[in-house]
Amino acid sequence: MCENATTFVGAKKELTDFHQLFCTLQFQDTITKDAARDGIEFRFIPPRSPNFGGLWEAQVKSFKGHFKKTVGLRTLSVDEMQTAVVQIEAVLNSRPLTPVSSDSSDFKALTPGHFLVHR
Repeated sequence: MCENATTFVGAKKELTDFHQLFCTLQFQDTITKDAARDGIEFRFIPPRSPNFGGLWEAQVKSFKGHFKKTVGLRTLSVDEMQTAVVQIEAVLNSRPLTPVSSDSSDFKALTPGHFLVHR
């Protein structure tokens, strides 16, 4: 149940249209052919078992932890939200994965950011 505001009425219409589109065999066939052409294979982890998700679920947990500690219950503007997300992304992409060399006096480490900037 929700209020009868124009936004919700419009959203209901859009969702109904999307549902009808997704239910058509032509649309499902197109998605299947495109996925096969691009070599995409859909595999799912069991429902309600994020521990099967491995690394990506650990990253989601890390992001959520940083986000909740930073933002809390505050309502953010779009710019504030974007800034918070980008800063959390920077923190997560700068965490060390492994040392670059075996020299104990070398403190440089390989980070996810190195893969993003190709250096």
